Amino acid sequence: MKTILITGGAGFIGSNFVKLMLDKHPEYKIINIDALTYAGNIENLKEVSDNSNYVFIKADIRDREKIEEIFSLYDIDNVVNFAAESHVDRSIEEPEVFLTTNVIGTQTLLDVAKKYWKVNPEDKYCREYKEGVKFLQVSTDEVYGALGKTGMFVETMPLMPNSPYSASKASADMVVRAYHETFGMPINITRCSNNYGPYQFPEKLIPLMINNCLKEKDLPVYGDGMQVRDWLHVSDHCSAIDTVLHKGVDGEVYNIGGNNEKANIEIIKLIIKTLGKSEDLIKYVKDRPGHDRRYAIDNTKITTELGWEPVYTFEKGIKETIEWYLSNTEWFENIVSGNYVKYYEEMYSGIDEVAASEE
Repeated sequence: MKTILITGGAGFIGSNFVKLMLDKHPEYKIINIDALTYAGNIENLKEVSDNSNYVFIKADIRDREKIEEIFSLYDIDNVVNFAAESHVDRSIEEPEVFLTTNVIGTQTLLDVAKKYWKVNPEDKYCREYKEGVKFLQVSTDEVYGALGKTGMFVETMPLMPNSPYSASKASADMVVRAYHETFGMPINITRCSNNYGPYQFPEKLIPLMINNCLKEKDLPVYGDGMQVRDWLHVSDHCSAIDTVLHKGVDGEVYNIGGNNEKANIEIIKLIIKTLGKSEDLIKYVKDRPGHDRRYAIDNTKITTELGWEPVYTFEKGIKETIEWYLSNTEWFENIVSGNYVKYYEEMYSGIDEVAASEE
């Protein structure tokens, strides 16, 4: 049985990926680790908690001793690294947290994987690894910096990050690449555009605007709201990562985009209209430092070489997303109030996570 370690699997994208893998690959064992910081919500995974091929362990990817323990206990074949601090605004306030988690945490995972996957870990010249192992780094298009009014990000572009968050992700990507070039580590890197969909933490644009609309609260818009992003439904993103995990060429980078360029203000007005609210709720605020004007992904490489294509149009995806949040107001309220942490405390309090997960 193949065993896959998914880091950050209680977050928005990670939890959706865990559920996809358990559904699509019932023959795999999925080990999910998450530090359960503010954006990690184990309640996202209630529906799979009883699956015999699923194990959750509370762990920080910077904790080398814990990561070694997990590799030793579960004989990990693949790592899919979602674990990261990811909110740009928070990175401006607390850059150190982003650098230690996103860079040092990634390096810790790589180092442990190298130790357990190398055929001869004591030989620094050995570049031979166990069959079928792979480290997949989940990154972001923000590492490329900003675009002008035209053009798209391609995998060969230089990395020019503009925020502490994107700088930390670019740094992690470079460390992953270095482990491939120096040690022969089997790796892939994926770089996605802006994700949206169910279970997204409500500090992000779409769930924030939905929540504020429902409560008749101000809708804060940075600058003129004309920042353009390519929007990718989380289900499409997860299916693309699954494709790269199984078909990706060793050492290659793959951009994942949804072919849906939209300005922030366009999305906000669409949410307002769908919910029957007034545009008077819009409040323009001072733009944040280093705010990139436009992102756009060229996903030609993954579509032509690996055969993946996005399924969701933005119109279909945003309609389903709004409907999901309207149907899951209790989940929303638990997040906003902070009550979501109680689920973990009730389920796991007083348990040694690694030992308990053997049951």
